[in-house]
This record gives sequence, structure tokens and C-alpha cells, in this order.
Amino acid sequence: TAYEILTCDWSSDVCSSDLVTTTPSDVRHARIAWRCRRGMRELDLLLQKFLASGLRSLGEDDLDRLERLLLEPDQDILAWLSRAGEPDDADMRAIVDIVRGQIEP
Repeated sequence: TAYEILTCDWSSDVCSSDLVTTTPSDVRHARIAWRCRRGMRELDLLLQKFLASGLRSLGEDDLDRLERLLLEPDQDILAWLSRAGEPDDADMRAIVDIVRGQIEP
């Protein structure tokens, strides 16, 4: 899909447009990044660190798992990522392990 992006230089009143091509993967990554903005500062920091280092390396199955993870309550996600608990579901444990691997030193 191509989108036209309008940019303006307000100091000179000159505007131009560029045609930007996005892939379905770009759109999905952007949607996931938006959903990683949570209500808990601690969780936001962890998820932003993961987005910067690990999101692009995920395959489709792991992206599905990440989207499922982001449906969980913030308290549960924070507990799992900080190793204060473990999810019961094997798929959820798999994506939690992937995220931990990217955010832990």
C-alpha cells in the first residue's frame, strides 16, 4: 500500500509530498508498537526496550503470540517479564521468554 505523506516547511510556506510504500508487516509492527503503550511506566519501559531491539526479528507465529500477550492485564505482563511469575499457557511462556531475552542484560 502506498500513502502520500505531506510535509511542510512552515518557515517558508513550502509544502511537498512523498509517496511512502508500506508493507502489511510495517502496518502490523506499528499496530503492535502502539499497543505496547501501556498504563504502567515500568511495563512501558520494558516493552519499549523490546520494540527497539527485538520486534523486527519475530516471525508471524511469534507476532501472533505477542499480540495475544498484549491482551493480558498489565500486572500479569509485568510479573511475567520481571520473573515474578510465569504464564500457564505454553505459547505465552514462549513469547515471554523471547521478550525477556531481549530486555535482560
